[in-house]
Amino acid sequence: MMNTGKMRSVRSMIAASCVGLGLLAPMATQAETLADALVGAYNNSGLLDQNRAVLRAADEDVAIAKSALKPVLQWTGNLTQSYNRSVSGGTSTIPAGFKSSTDSLTTSVNLVASLLVYDFGSSRYSIEAAKETVLATRETLVSAEQQILLRAVDAYMTVIQTQQLVSLAENNVRVLTQELRAARDRFEVGEVTRTDVSLAEAELAAARSNLAGAQGDFISAKAYYKVAVGREPGRLSPPPSLPKLSNSIATAKALAVRQHPDILTVQHQVAAADLLVRSNETALKPNVSVQGSYGLTETFDSQASTRSGSIGFQVGQTIYQGGALSAGVRKSQAQRDAQRGNLHVVVKDVERAVSDAYAGLASARAQIEASQRQVRAAQIAFDGIREEASLGARTTLDVLDAEQSLLDARSARVSAQSQLYVAAYSVLSATGQLTAQDLKLPVQIYDPSAYYNMVKDGPTKYSKEGKQLDRVLKALQKD
Repeated sequence: MMNTGKMRSVRSMIAASCVGLGLLAPMATQAETLADALVGAYNNSGLLDQNRAVLRAADEDVAIAKSALKPVLQWTGNLTQSYNRSVSGGTSTIPAGFKSSTDSLTTSVNLVASLLVYDFGSSRYSIEAAKETVLATRETLVSAEQQILLRAVDAYMTVIQTQQLVSLAENNVRVLTQELRAARDRFEVGEVTRTDVSLAEAELAAARSNLAGAQGDFISAKAYYKVAVGREPGRLSPPPSLPKLSNSIATAKALAVRQHPDILTVQHQVAAADLLVRSNETALKPNVSVQGSYGLTETFDSQASTRSGSIGFQVGQTIYQGGALSAGVRKSQAQRDAQRGNLHVVVKDVERAVSDAYAGLASARAQIEASQRQVRAAQIAFDGIREEASLGARTTLDVLDAEQSLLDARSARVSAQSQLYVAAYSVLSATGQLTAQDLKLPVQIYDPSAYYNMVKDGPTKYSKEGKQLDRVLKALQKD
């Protein structure tokens, strides 16, 4: 029989490892927190930079649309060399064969100004449509922000989970190494057969293989973390308490329908499409504009010069353009109907996402409760079987099976705890609340209106506003 001292040593090692392997065990005070990871993801995300640039492009569309109602000033200049060679056929005053030549170098400058006075609101509708597109793009940026932060939560919990699984696998190898040593000792005194030793050797080999797999998963998790957060993970602290969530799925759905960025995006797209229909319809009507011009022509080596100017109103309308204008109206109407249909689809998808998120949260909570009961039961079973094996009432295989069951239970608990946090933050994402502002992250919140206010009126390059805008754009550029 195995001596009592060895058995107590193994049980003490198992108990110590159980205490040290809890997911929420205390860690170093300098460890990185979940909030740190979220801040890193917000500040280092290339996807956010991409969507912010897309938003700035949409902001410029407002200035471009407004330019249709502003004066257009153009100038043209040309330099013309002309020459004339002639031979007379003879007249009463000019003999036949008389040759003459005329050369001149002329330059002219023209300044032309035009202003659209009235177009039945077509340009105004286009401006408002551009503004709605800006609002839709802002919501798309919020949606991208939610994706980035949820991925950071998943990456953070994945690193913690895989790290804990590595610890469990390492502990399993240590325990099975002790089991193999005990089996060999019992074999030497004739208490067990060579088969028991071989079983222990096989289980230890499998445990080492599982450890290698867990270590590989941990390396992969750290690479995933670097992509999601923008840096390598350090020592991660246990996650904080779960965020506060509504207990009513109906209330959560109503909140999501009101504020989820995906729904708000499509609502603004519907509004923009409706405005474009009106713009294209009014484009079929006449428009009134005022035009003015001033020109100067000078001939070198001559006193001749010309100065001219004009100003007047112009009324015009396209009567027929091969059906392009009518087709444009019908196309914009079809696009508006498509956006309306898309809004219905997106609302249903968001409501379903809320239901799925709450179902995942309930499932994770149930799995944690079940895994905790499983761990307690497996621990009791393992201790009992080990005690019975020391008395010869259990085989080595029984002990190894109990050890594997205990390992599986602990692994399930670690995975369930990780899934619980991801599920909780998925609920926030599904209801549109997973933003840096809602989470109160210590970051400089990106203000989407700041750039818009600078460019909405189309400042010229050399104006005070234009120079300030150039400095902003230079600061935004990244190598």
